[in-house]
Amino acid sequence: MPGEIGAVVVDHDAGPLLEGCVRSLLDDGAGAVVVVENGAPGSAAAALDGLPGAQPPPTLHIVRPGRNVGYGAGVNRGLAALAGRPVPPEWVLVSNADLVVHAGALVALRAALESRPAWAIVGPRILTEAGDVYPSVRRFPSFTDAAGHALLALFNPENSFTRRYNPGTPDGDVVTEAGWVSGSCFLARRSALEELGGFDEAYFMYNEDMDLCWRAHHAGWGVGFAGTAEVTHVQGVSTARHPYRMMAAHHRSALRFTFRTTTGWRRLALPLAVVVLGLRMAIATARLALSR
Repeated sequence: MPGEIGAVVVDHDAGPLLEGCVRSLLDDGAGAVVVVENGAPGSAAAALDGLPGAQPPPTLHIVRPGRNVGYGAGVNRGLAALAGRPVPPEWVLVSNADLVVHAGALVALRAALESRPAWAIVGPRILTEAGDVYPSVRRFPSFTDAAGHALLALFNPENSFTRRYNPGTPDGDVVTEAGWVSGSCFLARRSALEELGGFDEAYFMYNEDMDLCWRAHHAGWGVGFAGTAEVTHVQGVSTARHPYRMMAAHHRSALRFTFRTTTGWRRLALPLAVVVLGLRMAIATARLALSR
């Protein structure tokens, strides 16, 4: 129905956190929730078994790819399920499973897009469990800033390259334009996502959100941030189980994005990007091994 918000939640064995996520979405007015089960077969249904009143379709639907297809591909399958409803929702919230939507967030995000018809995507303020603001609003870095951030952020998060790339989340109830916003939670026009072809499934994890926002900008759409909406994200639930695999996926996706978005004479510097990201992964892997 017009104005309805549908939600796509990609789950990878989040367990009780998935139930909390879906409950918060339904409580905040989501008209339909599609959970994509990227984890063990039956894990999503088991986690949602205790959710009162949420089982009868079409309010809640579980999509079972049969394997972990990745975050972006999982979202795309959820979008297809929403599009197949008798009346597809006008708005789609994309969410991680380890996330809780605060009261009023969906309405605030929808209001931001309704008042800015040129925007395709808007992200909320994302808080950590401790209540700190997660830097979910970022700029597209220059080649130099990307290299400096990659090498220095591990040792000095406040270096000038990182500050330009990641200037911090705006304070207060501001609604403003953004370069790109975190894919862990955002609201989008379903029509815009369909026009863009959804997420690029070549990204298994990481940078698929950056890529989507990049393509949105190049297609003439805007991307924004709404400080009027807040969510809490319990980060690293899936990553903690497979840290080395996730680290490799992170760097592989960063390299893919760099190759896909670097044009003209700057492509001559792509071999340097390979070296920089390879060095960063070696350093990050060593630090992780020592910490464990």
